Amino acid sequence: MLFNAGIGLVLMFYSVAEPILHFSNPPYGEGGTIAAAQNSLNLSFLHWGLHGWAIYALMGLSIGFFCYNKGLPLGIRWVLYPLLGDRLKGPIGHFIDTTAVVATMFGLATTLGLGIQHINSGMHYLFGVAENTNVQVILIIIITICATISVVSGLHKGVQILSKVASVMAIILMIFMLIVGPTLFILGSTIQSTGYYLQNLISTSTWMEVYEGTNWMGSWTVFYWAWWFAWAPFVGLFIARISKGRTIKELLLGVVLAPSAVSILWISIFGSTAFHIELFGAGGITAAVNENITTALFSLLEHFPLSYFSILFVLIAGIIFFVTSSDSGSLVIDFITSGGREKTAVWLRVFWALAEGFVAATLVYGGGLIALQTGSLVTGLPVCILMLVLCYSILKALRQYHNDTEINK
Repeated sequence: MLFNAGIGLVLMFYSVAEPILHFSNPPYGEGGTIAAAQNSLNLSFLHWGLHGWAIYALMGLSIGFFCYNKGLPLGIRWVLYPLLGDRLKGPIGHFIDTTAVVATMFGLATTLGLGIQHINSGMHYLFGVAENTNVQVILIIIITICATISVVSGLHKGVQILSKVASVMAIILMIFMLIVGPTLFILGSTIQSTGYYLQNLISTSTWMEVYEGTNWMGSWTVFYWAWWFAWAPFVGLFIARISKGRTIKELLLGVVLAPSAVSILWISIFGSTAFHIELFGAGGITAAVNENITTALFSLLEHFPLSYFSILFVLIAGIIFFVTSSDSGSLVIDFITSGGREKTAVWLRVFWALAEGFVAATLVYGGGLIALQTGSLVTGLPVCILMLVLCYSILKALRQYHNDTEINK
């Protein structure tokens, strides 16, 4: 449920596209080389690895601690309780929750918008369906209706069942690629690239392209961090909701290390396979991705047996990921807007599910990828500021909790 609510849908979108784009058009060095391939995976791991999941973990830990250990409602505003106290019951608290809802809506809309472009591309590949914004809006409407039906059944039925199905399908897809692809090359590349990522974690994290005089980070790293921050209230509250009874250690291991490992493994399997085709095989994936980024995964699968069925499999998995993301987003916004109550009216969940689809359709129709990225950038900044203050708040609360525990002993 955690992985599906977090990045499952867009990770399928970028699993081949991002490594290939960094490989062919790197921010530094020569493109299309073996060195570019290794550095490409390093940059992809930076965007999908430890940094992003640490943002989710911090928000989830804070919300869960104040709710389940301090007896406060399940909501975003209460993470600042040590600093603002009961003033959070008034306009200040309403403003924080409203900011969280807006960020969640646009962050989720970005994910759904990218996901629907991926689904539309797959349908074009298989069935010849037109690939344009009108079709994508229609698909959003149809799948949003399906998500609305699922969200009515709640967290432990619709979302949980769909999450299990999507996760199993993702695992099957990884195993399939590992078997039919260049297995030894994939395994070696995964080990080497992961080691390179961990060795250069600090230097890669602090690289600011100051001496290059370029603006590569603006369209990649900065966008990703804004996207992670925009999603933080949504996924953080979802993490807190499903982590009741866990220790802080268990939460950090489960939210930071485990999903990061899965993300790195996923990107490495598909990215390495694409590199092998480009460097030692027939090639053609780079040209396809540069022409249309949404076709990246499908272009890769075309090089292997059973391509029609594997693309159909990816298409079905993408739809389930879409429904799951919309479901969990609706439930989280429902929690926030209802003051932390876990049992709310069905019509309210339905309203938020439809609202998410509407925002995603509006952004896709109004400006496509640029509008989706802009939405995340604008809404991610306030959440970034909130989380900077949150760091001090949770540290103060944990210290006080530790002192109280020692006194009681």
